[in-house]
Amino acid sequence: MSHPKDPAMPDPAPAERTHAAFDTRDFRSALGTFATGVTIVTARGRDGEPVGLTVNSFSSVSLDPPLVLWSQSLYAQSLQSFQEASYFVVNVLAADQVELSKRFAGTHDNRFLNVEHIVPDHGAPVIAGCAAHFECRNEARYYGGDHIIFLGRVERYAYSPKPTLMFCHGRYMRGRPLEAIAEE
Repeated sequence: MSHPKDPAMPDPAPAERTHAAFDTRDFRSALGTFATGVTIVTARGRDGEPVGLTVNSFSSVSLDPPLVLWSQSLYAQSLQSFQEASYFVVNVLAADQVELSKRFAGTHDNRFLNVEHIVPDHGAPVIAGCAAHFECRNEARYYGGDHIIFLGRVERYAYSPKPTLMFCHGRYMRGRPLEAIAEE
């Protein structure tokens, strides 16, 4: 059944690539066209040591109650620590924290070495200098394909006007209002 064209609605942009079968690498490239913020999610491991990793799957879920989510690969070394943790913190990186993002995305013996942070009573580290952070009680976990989706109830948060670090098309970017870009 065809519908009459609404003149107020623009034609959808044609997709450059459409595939009947999924090519995982190509699918990842397509997902990479969606700009995301860059975060480091932290928790306290069973051994008492801090754990953290770079994540771009962070999203708000609800204002009332205040809920957020993020997801982690089933194959991540730190998965068990995050599953067992009562709390996690989502640290939203500022534009000047690219090296920190890379550090927590790679393999390091001690990712927190020389990283300024505080440890609130709940034990999940809050990284200094971030654009924002959200301290969350680990509310629920859901399996989704090759990831686990963590749902957190935000108990405390803070933010600043710092430009946010973003990631799109496989590259780091700085989030700024379009008006500021036009004025340059």
